[in-house]
Amino acid sequence: MGQDLRSPRGPRCIALVGPFQSGKTTLLEAILSRTAAIPKTGTVEQGTSVGDASAEARRHRMSTSLTAATTTFMGDSFTFIDCPGSVEFLQDMRSALPAVDAAVVVCEADERKLPQLQIVLRELEDLRIPRFLFLNKIDKASKRIRETLAILQPASRTPLVLRQIPIWKGDIIAGFVDLALERAFVYREHMPSEVIGLEGGDLDREKEARLTMLEKLADHDDRLLEQLLEDIPPPRDAVFDDLAAELRDGQICPVLLGCATRENGVLRLLKALRHEAPGVAATAKRLGVSDDKTALAYVMKTNHLQHGGKLSLARILRGHIADGDTVQASGGGVARISGLSTPNGGSDAKRSSAVTGDTVALGKLDPVKTGETLTTAKTAPEALLSVAPKPPVLATAVAAEERKDDVKLGQALAKLNEEDPSLSIVHNPLTHQMVLWGQGEMHLRVAVERLQDRFGVTIKQHAPPVGYQESIRKTITQRGRHKKQSGGHGQFGDVVLEVKPLPRGSGTAFHEKIVGGAVPKNYIGAVEEGVGDGLGRGPLGFPVIDIDVTLVDGSYHSVDSSDQAFRTAARVGISEALPHCAPVLLEPIHIVEVVCPSDATARINSILSGRRGQILGFDSREDWQGWDLVRAMMPESEIGDLIVELRSATAGAGSFTRQFDHMAEVTGRAADQIIAANRAAA
Repeated sequence: MGQDLRSPRGPRCIALVGPFQSGKTTLLEAILSRTAAIPKTGTVEQGTSVGDASAEARRHRMSTSLTAATTTFMGDSFTFIDCPGSVEFLQDMRSALPAVDAAVVVCEADERKLPQLQIVLRELEDLRIPRFLFLNKIDKASKRIRETLAILQPASRTPLVLRQIPIWKGDIIAGFVDLALERAFVYREHMPSEVIGLEGGDLDREKEARLTMLEKLADHDDRLLEQLLEDIPPPRDAVFDDLAAELRDGQICPVLLGCATRENGVLRLLKALRHEAPGVAATAKRLGVSDDKTALAYVMKTNHLQHGGKLSLARILRGHIADGDTVQASGGGVARISGLSTPNGGSDAKRSSAVTGDTVALGKLDPVKTGETLTTAKTAPEALLSVAPKPPVLATAVAAEERKDDVKLGQALAKLNEEDPSLSIVHNPLTHQMVLWGQGEMHLRVAVERLQDRFGVTIKQHAPPVGYQESIRKTITQRGRHKKQSGGHGQFGDVVLEVKPLPRGSGTAFHEKIVGGAVPKNYIGAVEEGVGDGLGRGPLGFPVIDIDVTLVDGSYHSVDSSDQAFRTAARVGISEALPHCAPVLLEPIHIVEVVCPSDATARINSILSGRRGQILGFDSREDWQGWDLVRAMMPESEIGDLIVELRSATAGAGSFTRQFDHMAEVTGRAADQIIAANRAAA
């Protein structure tokens, strides 16, 4: 749809957020249908919706990345950002939210999804984003609206204020009453609702509910409070002004009703957004954008298209940007815009320029990353804010199926990380493996699918190795000798090493106590290197730590000795010493902190204990009503797929962080099994 800038607030950007499978993508489809932005309404189930258009989203029937779509309503331009609801894909929402004007939180009357709703609302509250709550699937409601509101209110630190109440026909919701407008509407499927008269019990319920709404508004408006106390009906325009002001100031969260699949309640939602949602000026002020003539934009999302290069979805917060402009990024990059378009799912419309408030896709900004601030000024701007990804919770070691694809895999992983910063790639220096970290099982599965579907890289994967190490319990003195004669100069190195254990956490230490030049000083560095070589893999098959090695004696040959000879002698000496030092296997122990809904705490304690976890305690999660924080000490080997079990026990809402604490000895059968498995894999 073409842009129309008649609104004094300018083009607006609205996020659609909410728990997993609450109907956000279906609501986007209904909005686009009602505003004639699409010729035919698609569905998620049939794989024909504007949102969830990627192969992975179609395959799993869930949003795996955000979708931006622009339309016009009553002459105003709106770009809607449909954000994934799964906690594993929340980074897209977290990166996009700072630059939106308002959010529509799509939810349903389902207590099981309350923790997920709380996570989403907390992000909005912390960023001070004005928000509406759209109570979806109202056609399936089994509870009265006040019961539903009582269930949902604990998820929000801001009062939920009913803007509408349902009209019941028996056990079926047939329409709604707009409490601000004081009109009743009957739903018509895929058509605008029909205005009807208010009478009887519906009229009584409307008066009671409207008074409740006005009393909530009066908490922040003394004049309205006086009118209510004096039984003076407040002017309708004043009520709408209060709703808009208190929404903008984060004092209330208005609640609207609807059913996205039937397109019920969509027009009233759009009208509320048009009249009450703030515009880009308020958003720029919230972000601290200064008053300047040069253009300023915030990058909400990065996409690497299979054939179209890199696209940066950006919100213009100030000024004018045109195709061909050179922009400076807060990260230090400089690039020239090569292509500018209005986003509409996968069918973007090319344009030549964009103005304040527009949300546009900018082409070929290769050095620019998600979350950066752009300007057309001559110097790089300060970043408006930083959105750090959540710590990863699950990992898989990956490698290209064919060695010729190694470079291609590295490039593809770098692009995936640009698109989704909550994915991270770590190179294990001990095993020389590439480890892909993510936010959960589905998150990693989708990443692997993208590697194959979009970048054409087939990979093999397996669980990353646990960081087992070994140490010693006994002290020993060992000679290491390397002598080789093969014509011409030979090789000769001779060292005597004293090897003894150190306390846990001491690392490794090397000293020399050579007297009388038994080993020339110029070879001592080579001896230390040889000792390091030998400690890289001990007799149990793991790196050796917490050990002190002292060079106490040795001998040399004036012709045949060399750095390499002494390095080899030291490696031989330490390798022969270690089996006689009572080697012991060590496993890494981490402090794990789990956040979970309080009703799942008992299950979480059981899960942690079942994984050899030592519960250190639990308490209420600070400033999170209905949540607990559980602390435990747990072996790294038990943490690998912990998140899968945690998510299952918490309806997808629980998570954890971990931090290495110490290395602990493993003995007996458990140690034998670990050592045997490591040798079999070598």
